[in-house]
Amino acid sequence: MELKFDIKGAKKGMIHHLIKYNYIKSEKVVKAMLKVDRAKFVPNDYVADAYSDYPVPIGFKQTISAPSIVGMMTEVLDIQKNDKILEVGCGSGYQAAILAEIAKNRKIYTVERIPELIEITKEKLKNYNNIEILRGDGYYGYEKEAPYDKIIVTAAPVEIPGPLIEQLKTGGKMVIPVGGIHLQNLILAEKISQTKIKKKVLCECMFVPLISSREKE
Repeated sequence: MELKFDIKGAKKGMIHHLIKYNYIKSEKVVKAMLKVDRAKFVPNDYVADAYSDYPVPIGFKQTISAPSIVGMMTEVLDIQKNDKILEVGCGSGYQAAILAEIAKNRKIYTVERIPELIEITKEKLKNYNNIEILRGDGYYGYEKEAPYDKIIVTAAPVEIPGPLIEQLKTGGKMVIPVGGIHLQNLILAEKISQTKIKKKVLCECMFVPLISSREKE
């Protein structure tokens, strides 16, 4: 059955919405979000919702974040083309694709714990040669390639994981939702020195929890 849905017009409307309400401001983020088609990262049953500003289920009790959250998180990190970036929670790959469009000169390392989701997402990201999807426990990051200029976390722990702080370069930035199951604060953390982190609460948010083997320890 053919969808009576104006894909081109809806995508354009989504970008105008994000700009109007200051979720995205810089030219590089606008260009990246225009280039990466969110419709390609949602299940077929949710294509009509691809350009609406709310999360969409992607299976395995996971979601693709609302465009406004994706845009805001990307903006506050101030991604540069030579940044080395760690993403915790690859999900559908939408956020990773946007990061890869901006940090063109370096590899995006993205950690995902669900093997079935990794296989689906690898196919969606097959045209990106600067994204590496890793199966693992995101709580512990990916120490092999540390330190990172920027870290983005798309699932919520109850506190900022120590390993992620350690793997962030001094002067680097991390954006992460922190809190309970039903409501969290989206936090921008800047690593001032090896022992000092400056935190700023950006807004309230709701992400799926960051599930870790640490919970079993």
